[in-house]
Amino acid sequence: MKSAILKRFGCEVKKLRKAKGWSQEELGRRAKLHRTYIGSIERSERNVSLLNIERIAKAMGVQIESLIKK
Repeated sequence: MKSAILKRFGCEVKKLRKAKGWSQEELGRRAKLHRTYIGSIERSERNVSLLNIERIAKAMGVQIESLIKK
């Protein structure tokens, strides 16, 4: 069973990424993370570290809080 917070986070990352018209590869390049890692986040398969959450938020130009909103 997947955690609710992992699902929320993954859905927000995917929603914001698609709104920017970016591929997983593009987000990964901007955040300095591998594209398969981004995919696993979006599928709620990863318990993402705070440092990587910060990298993703910075790459997308959003506040960390917006990635975990309810």
